[in-house]
Amino acid sequence: MKSLFLVSFLAPSAPVGSRPFSQHLTTKCFGKQLHFHSRCVLFSSYTCSATLSVVPELQEKETFDGEMASLLLKDLRKTFNSGKTKSYEWRISQLEGIVKMLEEKEKEILDALNKDLSKPGLEGYISEVSQAKSSCSEALQELKHWMKPEKVKTSFTTLPSSAEIVSEPLGAVLVISTWNFPFLLSMDPVIGAISAGNAVVLKPSEIAPATSSVLANLIEGYLDNSAIRVVEGAIPETTALLEQKWDKILYTGSARVGRIVMAAAAKHLTPVILELGGKCPAVVDSDVNLQVTARRIIGGKWACNSGQACISVDYIITRKEFAPKLINALKEELKQFFGEDLMESKDMSRIVSPTQFSRLVKLLDEDKVSDKIVFGGQRDEMKLKIAPTILLDVPDDAMVMQEEIFGPIMPIITVENIEDSFGIIKSKPKPLAAYLFTNNEQLKKAYVENISSGGMLINDTVIHVATRGLPFGGVEESGMGCYHGKFSFDSFSHKKSVLYRSFDADSSLRFPPYTPEKEKLLKAIFSGNIIRIILTLLGWS
Repeated sequence: MKSLFLVSFLAPSAPVGSRPFSQHLTTKCFGKQLHFHSRCVLFSSYTCSATLSVVPELQEKETFDGEMASLLLKDLRKTFNSGKTKSYEWRISQLEGIVKMLEEKEKEILDALNKDLSKPGLEGYISEVSQAKSSCSEALQELKHWMKPEKVKTSFTTLPSSAEIVSEPLGAVLVISTWNFPFLLSMDPVIGAISAGNAVVLKPSEIAPATSSVLANLIEGYLDNSAIRVVEGAIPETTALLEQKWDKILYTGSARVGRIVMAAAAKHLTPVILELGGKCPAVVDSDVNLQVTARRIIGGKWACNSGQACISVDYIITRKEFAPKLINALKEELKQFFGEDLMESKDMSRIVSPTQFSRLVKLLDEDKVSDKIVFGGQRDEMKLKIAPTILLDVPDDAMVMQEEIFGPIMPIITVENIEDSFGIIKSKPKPLAAYLFTNNEQLKKAYVENISSGGMLINDTVIHVATRGLPFGGVEESGMGCYHGKFSFDSFSHKKSVLYRSFDADSSLRFPPYTPEKEKLLKAIFSGNIIRIILTLLGWS
């Protein structure tokens, strides 16, 4: 298993959305059973993919291996088996602890996001901190209702009886987070796991080291460490965790690594939620409000972590005659958003790492693509910044159209008829999100009925994931399972069916010996036809 991770995570040709682990390892694991120390002293120089410095260090390294992971899980199961996490009071206390943490440490969280991604403060607040607050608020408001057993009607064949569905926590769950929204995509699943009454381990992404460190420190300080832990680290830590038998694993990242996580989980028959990605299309009809459309596309691409989001617009499809108008509108609104010199804007995130920067530059410099740039294309390797870039009619076999872009590059594909866009979308794996801009009601209906995607939004981008009552999840290559709000609670719960019966009215009909009379009456009962049942009882059938 370990060799599988080494090959998969360190492959130089890692596709977009993959989460390559750095060589420098830091482990934090809270709980009295796991305060271990190693005498091994390592001299290492490492490149943190979210910074530009190479730092040689002499340090004492704590080794988190399979044995330590097993001890951690044993400690969590002991807490879970005590019944502590199942109580309404414990769940509420932990959710309130998260709310307090968000209120008191907001600046620390936003500073970490800025350090990892140069994420503007307001963008970090809107897309990460406020969303975590919203998830907590909903759980605090609805938890008592979510925990209440759901009554179910019973059939005639089980009378007298009553039935209900009881939501019970799964046990000890593992959340493996990612780097692009490193705070929200760590805390949102943890909130769901806590709400459902589970013990939980969070493994944040080492590609966002500042946020990972903040999460470890804050969760240690604000939450119950006998049931909620953070393990920081890279390949060995993640491998050690995945070798254990968890009751559920939620992973956010690439499909390639998702397959590794799923393979590890399959050894223990552990269920998984995989939040992956894909090429999310935006189809733009020619009857739209052009300015509003351009602004909302920019909001779902360049103002969304510089396109480094699994739900950001990956490419646009529009009619050939309409494309110049759309491109001009995008150019104008980009300047309104980020200023005349887009590379100097403080309101746009940078690329997370040199590896991701090089991958994006390679997409732009491909022979089939370099002459298709109609706007942008500037890049600054030292600052890890690439200007918002628009491409027009790149060939479908170009790399930029074959893999998820996950960056500030926007191909625009033109068609003669807007309905031709359906075939283009269907020729690719099902995306995590699909967008449509139009005033045509028939086109809206056709898009919803014919395009399969994790989620869909008409006349806007990305904000569907912040809408209460809607699940967030993928389909096929873009993921499996879902969460957010009640769906998080359900995903981290087992729905146990319970039927209650008394000792009264114990009929001998279902027990041997099986006579012709019993057969007639049972068939009448199973038919549900009251008249037939009465006639059979009277011996008239």
